[in-house]
Amino acid sequence: MTIAAAIFLIAVGAILRYATNVHVEGVSIDTVGLILMIAGVVGLVLSFFQEAIWSDRVRRREAVAPPEERVPVERREVPPRY
Repeated sequence: MTIAAAIFLIAVGAILRYATNVHVEGVSIDTVGLILMIAGVVGLVLSFFQEAIWSDRVRRREAVAPPEERVPVERREVPPRY
């Protein structure tokens, strides 16, 4: 779930919970709104957690050079020929 979808669920849930006076037989609109808000908050937390994990991977990949570049080049001293 993306951050935008989670915020959308929170907004729709808040509208159903606090801004409607509709009464449907067998369904509590207030409870549906509360469930949507809870699902939105959980989705928002999971989205932030996922973003933190992926941004850490990108930073780590940029900071660490490939193994070929980290190996020091050996130089041998060649005695001069006279």
